[in-house]
Amino acid sequence: MHEITLCQRALELIEQQAVASGARRVTGVWLHIGAFSCIEIDALTFCFDLVCRGSLAEGCTLHVEQQQAECWCPSCQQYVTLLSLRVRRCPQCQSDQLHIVADDGMQIQRLEIEE
Repeated sequence: MHEITLCQRALELIEQQAVASGARRVTGVWLHIGAFSCIEIDALTFCFDLVCRGSLAEGCTLHVEQQQAECWCPSCQQYVTLLSLRVRRCPQCQSDQLHIVADDGMQIQRLEIEE
């Protein structure tokens, strides 16, 4: 379960930003999860609550936005969304030359703090 490690690292960054901003407390965190990140959202939420205990972010609200599996099809010149990550064919023209647009990472998009 790599979600715990991701949450620990995210908390380090969150606390650094909070301290630099003079925050007493972090009340909200917005995360962007890439479509190909292999992050289990339920596990991430559980681990985030766990690692935030005793920190500036304890009890904060976690907002998670998961990116769709978007790809560019050069054959039909369209952006398409894959329904399954295992099937790498364009749903419009069946081309197997898709270029992945979605990323595989996790980003902290926004923090809400109390000063």
